[in-house]
Amino acid sequence: MATTTDSSSGNRDISEWRSIVTLIVFVITNVVVLFPFHIPFCIPRWLYNGFLGALSSMRIISPRNKTQGTSSPWVRLRFSMNIVTAPVIADLFLLAIKAIGGKEVKDGTVGADHIHPIDIMVFFITLAYIAISIDASGLIRYLAFRVLQWGGKVGHRLFFYLYLFFFGIGSFVGNDPIILSGTAFLAYMTRVSSNIVHPRAWIYTQFAVANIASAILVSSNPTNLVLAGAFKIRFIDYTANMVVPVIITAIVLFPFLLYIVFASESLIPVEIKMHELPEDARGKKPVNPNIPNARGTAEQQEDEPGEQGKLLSLEEIMNPFLDKRGAGFGAAIMALALVSVLSLNAASQNLPEGVVLQVYWVTLPAAFIMLIWDLAFGWLHRHETREIAREGRKQVEEAKAEQARLQREELELAASQGGDQVVSVTGNDVSGIGSDSEIVKSQSTTIDEKKEASLEKDTPPTEAATKTNNSDQRTLSSVARDAYRWSQETFPTATAVLSHLPYALIPFAFAMFILVQALVTKGWVEVFAKGWDHWVNKTGTVGAIGGMGFLSVILCNFSGTNIGTTILLSRIIQSWLRLHDASGIPISERTYYATIYSMALGVNYGAFSTAISASLAGLLWRDILAKKHIHVRRLDFARVNLPIIAIAMSVGCAVLIGEIYIIRSDWPFDIVPVLEE
Repeated sequence: MATTTDSSSGNRDISEWRSIVTLIVFVITNVVVLFPFHIPFCIPRWLYNGFLGALSSMRIISPRNKTQGTSSPWVRLRFSMNIVTAPVIADLFLLAIKAIGGKEVKDGTVGADHIHPIDIMVFFITLAYIAISIDASGLIRYLAFRVLQWGGKVGHRLFFYLYLFFFGIGSFVGNDPIILSGTAFLAYMTRVSSNIVHPRAWIYTQFAVANIASAILVSSNPTNLVLAGAFKIRFIDYTANMVVPVIITAIVLFPFLLYIVFASESLIPVEIKMHELPEDARGKKPVNPNIPNARGTAEQQEDEPGEQGKLLSLEEIMNPFLDKRGAGFGAAIMALALVSVLSLNAASQNLPEGVVLQVYWVTLPAAFIMLIWDLAFGWLHRHETREIAREGRKQVEEAKAEQARLQREELELAASQGGDQVVSVTGNDVSGIGSDSEIVKSQSTTIDEKKEASLEKDTPPTEAATKTNNSDQRTLSSVARDAYRWSQETFPTATAVLSHLPYALIPFAFAMFILVQALVTKGWVEVFAKGWDHWVNKTGTVGAIGGMGFLSVILCNFSGTNIGTTILLSRIIQSWLRLHDASGIPISERTYYATIYSMALGVNYGAFSTAISASLAGLLWRDILAKKHIHVRRLDFARVNLPIIAIAMSVGCAVLIGEIYIIRSDWPFDIVPVLEE
């Protein structure tokens, strides 16, 4: 029988104070991730002013306003404790009290026991770039528009078509692109319908089905990457074992959603009454939404109540932008990357000892090729995109000037009605300018001419583009701001994709890897593994499926999102295997794989359970809806999703039991799976 190398530092006494503190810190960190908050604190105003003054002197920020008032001697600030800061602070605290050291940090970043965080992050971020680039091309929103046309005004049919669409796309590119484009699309669609009272049925269904679909491919979710790496599962084997439970879950869930959870006519009408898009609006050339101010004042007006806002929202979904060449190239790159990843992963299982092939060797160059395409396409069309941005910005500035003029007129009218006189104290001769609005326009035109002269060049903005009304001094912040605007207008797709990458995942994942590694070295993971072993001995393979499915869903809500849950449970299962390896008591291979794949179901499905923070996709989904004035409360999220997660996990686990005992009947009963170094 093969042996394993225990990555922990031996049997540690969990009653030792540092071990207890480590567990407490882990629990508190996960509570903070679940319920983020701000810590208010005060600093002396002289220190605050001195710090900002130093930044201003170094020309990092613009000069401060010197106006003084009866201000407090203290300045109140707030520090965010959230999904990024809490795990990092926890790691720093454990380092400070010497509960962890360099070994835990190394194992939690470089990797240990077949879990390699750096490799996982590089793979996921690079593949995410390709997926989000496809989304930025407008392909997903355009396909959703075509589905809307095919579904017509029949509510149940449209609900079914969109369900299939989100499931199919999510199986291929993962849940993030579906969240990015699909959420905004549904927000617009439900708004322009006169008899969809609330978008609840559409947005919750989309979120659930996107996360269900992401369980099929290893590449669709970082949780799948962690799981497959931890147990050396070939990607093709993972998909082969997951595809049947996932598809049957999707099949059974649909009628449950349509006829039970969202059965109200106000949520999914039999006939959807949608506003018609005028003929002149249909003939407009769609503009690239990645270009800043591409729609002029329409972006502000579509949020306004009334027919005008609904018309602009309707135009957004019925006249979508599509970059055909970018979409085609991105889809081809994604397909080639996924096929190559599967091939490389399959080949890596038969290599000699010590030879490792990393899947990011495929996705990193693929993402680089996609980035070069986006940059080259943007550069070739830079004059067109800059012109669109300039015209849109001009409309916005004119609208602001008009609004300012109206506000001044209202103030003057109120003052005159009160018997007050409005006296000009400028002392300037303005007889050559006819009105206040013309003064504002004259000022903005002068500034814009300087900026546009710079933006027409093929280099980032220079000093002429950074001068503002407040100061002519060029600062680092103004240079960065104008350089970003230049990048948006010159390389709109590349800039949009780079700005939407899940950067928060990187510090969060690394910090959680280190925290879990601390639990390993302090002996807590072994304690949890013994508890799991006791459960499996009592309940068998069926109990392993039900228990791990339930445990993984619950922990998604209370253990640092589904990523933190996967890291923790993978370590527990690895420790469980070592217990049996040391004792010589075999674990049936059915029980072994039942545990792993029920965890895979749970950590994917657990994203739509009771807490929005159960996944990073949930936080993104909530933020996009909030921008569209659809606010999802925590209690509503839990209340709506409880029946959905209950039926989804019940079906998925039941199918997994059948698959293990019927389809996978060739799996033996008396093999001890071990982790070979």
